[in-house]
Amino acid sequence: MKKCEVLVVGAGPVGTTCASRLAAMGLDVMIIEAEATSTHDLRATTIHASTLEMLDEIDAAQPLIDIGLKAPVYQMRDRRTGEKLLFDLGELADFTRFPFRLQCEQYNMARLLSERLDALPNVDLRFNCRFISAHETGEGVIATLEQGGETIEVEARFVVGADGSRSAVRKQIGTGFDGFTYEEKFVSMSTTFPINEVITDLSYVNYISDPEEWLVLLKVPSVWRVLVPADGNLSDEDLISDANRDAVFRRIVGHGNVETTHRTIYRVHQRVAQEFVKGRMIIIGDAAHLNNPLGGFGMNSGIHDGWNLADKLWQILRKDAGREALDLFERQRQAVTRSVIQAQTIENMENMGRAEGEILEAKRAKMRAVHADPDARRAFLMRQSLFASLEQEKEIT
Repeated sequence: MKKCEVLVVGAGPVGTTCASRLAAMGLDVMIIEAEATSTHDLRATTIHASTLEMLDEIDAAQPLIDIGLKAPVYQMRDRRTGEKLLFDLGELADFTRFPFRLQCEQYNMARLLSERLDALPNVDLRFNCRFISAHETGEGVIATLEQGGETIEVEARFVVGADGSRSAVRKQIGTGFDGFTYEEKFVSMSTTFPINEVITDLSYVNYISDPEEWLVLLKVPSVWRVLVPADGNLSDEDLISDANRDAVFRRIVGHGNVETTHRTIYRVHQRVAQEFVKGRMIIIGDAAHLNNPLGGFGMNSGIHDGWNLADKLWQILRKDAGREALDLFERQRQAVTRSVIQAQTIENMENMGRAEGEILEAKRAKMRAVHADPDARRAFLMRQSLFASLEQEKEIT
């Protein structure tokens, strides 16, 4: 029977980051992925400064910076009036070595880290390997996996589920996944069309509010990514059709003659698992919590989960810490997820302008006041870059 100290399920950016930290601490790690390669998911593109600080500790920040786009300034913009508020992360240069958002597709991180993990002697990385079930023994967990049509059993001290929103590990734990799903669907389109030549005062990151159709425009090295809401009652086929593509871009650049390299639709959820820890099995990232994409908190908060957890597992496996280490992980990440990540992403959604009249103007006045006040603006930047959530985490004992 294969043995390891920690079995990580899922080789996306959250799983590979957690596994990399565990391996760097000298732990014996097995990481499995049901797909044949690191996922080529285009959803997450933002790496926050707080996350870059972590990645730098495992020598992964600079390689990603080398291929990504630094976005120190992002804007919140009114689509109808053109009014815009610019928020400059350069104001945090006294706090972080990385005073910017890095725009870089998440698969680059997963690919970089998985290649490195595969070369380490204390890591067993397996693709096309699926988690089936697990049961606890006195000192660990026996996990049943499937690889190449064969069943494999692995004995691990702990199992970490970083296997996404449909997490098999979460189902094994049996915890509730409370929350709600937005009525709208979200439509994401990618294009090489130079949108910045039509709307000439864009930043690399743009949140554009509008009561009828809010809009997010994000630049990554190869493309512009467009995110818009859509009627949840419309079919997926209609939403990714050429006709809808043309309609969306007519509203953005004035014509529909725009080629896209990628189109997808997805439902967006705000959900948090009732338990992140059950015995010797732990869930992190999308397996543990889901939120809307405004602000780029999903992947980043998942990486923060894994970073925190790696510390706790090292304390247990190398310093003989007891169960209280995992209890502390549960308290810290549950509190941060619910009071910061979920609350801030819901507020970000509301600030995009799904209101009219006095309500809409009140939201805009609030953001103007934040922007005009140096202390409030700095606090806002600290929240949006997730430093505030890490500070809160430290206060929880």
